[in-house]
Amino acid sequence: MPRPPRRGKPLELRVQRQILWVGSAAAPLRNVTWVEVFRLKPAWGKAGVCFLLLAVFAFLVSPRLDSTDGGGGPAPGVLTLFALVIVCAVLLWSRKPVLVVELNSGSRVVLTLPTMDELRAIAGQIVYAIDHPEYEFSAVLNQYNTTNNFGSVVNMNGGRGNTGIRR
Repeated sequence: MPRPPRRGKPLELRVQRQILWVGSAAAPLRNVTWVEVFRLKPAWGKAGVCFLLLAVFAFLVSPRLDSTDGGGGPAPGVLTLFALVIVCAVLLWSRKPVLVVELNSGSRVVLTLPTMDELRAIAGQIVYAIDHPEYEFSAVLNQYNTTNNFGSVVNMNGGRGNTGIRR
């Protein structure tokens, strides 16, 4: 069994003997119901909060920058323009290409790489491996959600009585 990935490290996706390994998590290939590659929508909420924080900062700092003429100078406009540039950068940076593999239980694994073409090739290999039991491959990707320090992050939807891990 592969060792769990450490936070911030690449994650190995592997198909071996009709088992899909994502880091240390394993699922039979016959349980894969959906494989798709797409770009995530921009993080509008994160960009909005960033803009509000920068606008408040501009409002608080602008009187100190324009203290010579009573606060009517160009500093608020320049700081607001700077805030808009930062927000646009956040929006562009948040559009990541992702590979989503969903299982028949509703669980999903979301992985990412810099280019859509690489992810499409890996998705094609997964689909090919479903129909061809002898096919095996391995690829190194990045996990999109890295909030779990103990292994792969799998998003679970639905289910009855799922209380997670209790200690």
